[in-house]
Amino acid sequence: MDYVLQNDFLTVGLNRKGGSLCSLKDREGTEYLWQGDAAYWSGQAPVLFPICGSLRNNRAQVGKSQFMEMPRHGIVRKKDFACREQTKDSILFGIESSPETKKQFPFPFRLDIRYTLAENRILTEYTVHNCGKQEMPFQIGGHPRFNCPLFEGEAYTDYQLVFEKQETCTVPAPVTETGLIDMEHREAFLRNQKILPLSHDLFARDAIILDELRSRSITFRGKKHEKGIRLDFQDFPYLILWSSANGGPFVAIEPWTGLSTCSDEGDVFEEKRNIQKAAPGEKRSYSFGIRVL
Repeated sequence: MDYVLQNDFLTVGLNRKGGSLCSLKDREGTEYLWQGDAAYWSGQAPVLFPICGSLRNNRAQVGKSQFMEMPRHGIVRKKDFACREQTKDSILFGIESSPETKKQFPFPFRLDIRYTLAENRILTEYTVHNCGKQEMPFQIGGHPRFNCPLFEGEAYTDYQLVFEKQETCTVPAPVTETGLIDMEHREAFLRNQKILPLSHDLFARDAIILDELRSRSITFRGKKHEKGIRLDFQDFPYLILWSSANGGPFVAIEPWTGLSTCSDEGDVFEEKRNIQKAAPGEKRSYSFGIRVL
């Protein structure tokens, strides 16, 4: 843990590596953020840029004659960010493109991440700067994982997810071997419901890709108490739910602007679903908030 933000409600830990959250505790000391265990999943809350998920064969065409090649979730989650500014209630991390990043993503960029603590809420704001002379396509997203259960003596099934609105939707099939998405095979998932009880069986086939949600907030909480978190993701059209197939004691709730390459898409990056584009010199910002209940 490199930095700490603290007030009367929360203590938030952050790391320079990945510019990411590493701890989220309430005033009683309850830890909400997954602390990483390689037996299940060693990460905690990585930042996904300039892709969310995977590219087909880890490669895509960009522009008329360029290519990008990178692993799942992009190129910044394991890199060191600089701390550009810190106040009592906020911290600003930043990272810039380099000759190394341009071998994978051929665009000059700067990514700033500001974390702001306000009472019982931590706000994450991503700002993507296009520092080049051509339009820059990109995706960005968060991947926070939360301890489930939160307290000793509880089970995974003692928790549930509560959507902001009544939801009826289908979900596409994840392709576990490649990290891609099979859009031709969708199945019914939510049926006029706000509450989704948690169980490890939900994730037997990997992630749940919610690309038809009306809700822009979701609450993770116990069935027998009100402890948990609410995640607000107004700027993100997609929400991914995930836990490890071997019964990991966590649930990931992930707001994304884009998706892994889908079966009905080619390999031109600019043509992907909801691809974000920044004009030369433009900056684009996206925020989501986590409120501890």
